[in-house]
Amino acid sequence: MNMQNIIYVLPGILIGLTVHEYCHAFAAYKLGDHTAKEQGRLTFNPVKHIDIIGFLFIIIAGFGWAKPVQFNPGNLKSPRRDKAIIAAAGPLSNLALALVITVIIRNWSILPEQIGSSVPIMRIVYSALMINLGLFVFNLMPVPPLDGSHIVFSGLNLKAETERLIMKIGMPLLFIIIVVQNRMDITILPIGKIVSVLLNILLPTPG
Repeated sequence: MNMQNIIYVLPGILIGLTVHEYCHAFAAYKLGDHTAKEQGRLTFNPVKHIDIIGFLFIIIAGFGWAKPVQFNPGNLKSPRRDKAIIAAAGPLSNLALALVITVIIRNWSILPEQIGSSVPIMRIVYSALMINLGLFVFNLMPVPPLDGSHIVFSGLNLKAETERLIMKIGMPLLFIIIVVQNRMDITILPIGKIVSVLLNILLPTPG
């Protein structure tokens, strides 16, 4: 990305990742585990959630990560169910943000003129919509260590060591999938296609 594009996408990335991780922490806290709260993750301060390397990857390569929210399954009343709820809280928060942004875009004409007529602001808002839809779809993919894999594993009766082994190899596998998909121009994870479908539903083309 050039510097101008970075400026346009930066707010959406910071907001999307911060709310995503906050909602993981909030769900864990409400379900009885205070680990994330004690680690200072129950906050909307992006500094507490952003991983520098993962953030740079998002800017440079188009994908990346934030600091994972930690929790102790032993503090949860129903660990398998609650782990799925905690995992789902992140991507669902991005979907909620996308819906809020959609409402703003659909009612753009009623905004004050100095805002509504600003092309940079429009690009920032539209970029935030795309980023949050992307985070929603990407994180629900059932590929370790994404949230979707935690949701799937919560429904399986896997041994803890088996799940840890799968998660350990998941990150390099995900990296390889993304690199192969980009380099060979093939679709393995249909993130872009799903985002396009959702975008057409939220903001259908007139006529």
